[in-house]
Amino acid sequence: MKRLKFLGLAMITITMLVLAACGNESSTGDSETENKNESASAELEGSVVIDGSGTVYPFMSKMAENYMTNEQENVSVEVSRAGTSAGFKKFLVEEGGTDFNDASRQIKDEEVATAEDLGIEVKELKVALDGLTFVVHPDNDWAEELTQQEVIDIFLASAGKKNWSDVRSDFPNEPIKTYGPNENHGTYEFFWENILDEQDLVAEANLQQEYSTLVDLVSKDKNAIAFFGYGYAVNNKDKVKIVKIDFGNGPVEPNLDTISEDGDYAPFTRPVFTYLNVNMAKEKAQVLDYAIYTMENAAEVASETGFAPLPEEELSAVVTELEGLK
Repeated sequence: MKRLKFLGLAMITITMLVLAACGNESSTGDSETENKNESASAELEGSVVIDGSGTVYPFMSKMAENYMTNEQENVSVEVSRAGTSAGFKKFLVEEGGTDFNDASRQIKDEEVATAEDLGIEVKELKVALDGLTFVVHPDNDWAEELTQQEVIDIFLASAGKKNWSDVRSDFPNEPIKTYGPNENHGTYEFFWENILDEQDLVAEANLQQEYSTLVDLVSKDKNAIAFFGYGYAVNNKDKVKIVKIDFGNGPVEPNLDTISEDGDYAPFTRPVFTYLNVNMAKEKAQVLDYAIYTMENAAEVASETGFAPLPEEELSAVVTELEGLK
């Protein structure tokens, strides 16, 4: 009996040791899982500095707001709008340049060469599609629809269209007042290079740095016509009137359906970008995290800020590329 009692006690002891060991193993596993989860959701700190295109500014400003509110509240994302070309000068700096440059045109060969000379690896991120939009004063009831050639001739110096009646004989015999963004902006460069085929604008064109200034000027001038991105136009429909453009098959109004690379507004559609300093992304976790967040949420923010979104598969492919930089 004593032997059986001893064996019984021994079995109980062994069972307790095994259970204790399993418990410790389980605790260790839970601890490791918790550590991994904490690491995966670790809060980031520091800053992300962005400059460049005024056209892309509403998109990137909204993206930055969402990121700081919903994703990383300890990261400060600073977004400015010097213009595409001026922004590239701040971006392509040997030390202390911006982390991103927003652009309403693609990077130029000379800018690529500068990046290479400085040892800066640059990654192009196409974020949305924009439609070059023409606007007039709300009381303008004669130029609500114009042909593609008419809007070109209005801004083309060699066309000699001084008065509205020079565009169409039944238009008012009043001087045309032309407005647009200045040479710092990719929108100006897109218009001059792609729409005017690098021919001179009318000498009287009033070119401004701030899009808000253009909206204000047009809203106060019945004979005004201006060009800028669709986002600014649609967000100021109480102050300006969007002109429908006839590309040969009837007048087309720019909107999120017609602004696409194969849509009805395609001749005046262009992609917009942000350019990432890959060197900075590899050095600063918050910069890469913001780049990934931007591409993951580009479609939603584009639609909210007056841009046509890119296909999800195109955006997802870029996210995968960025994840590879980790």
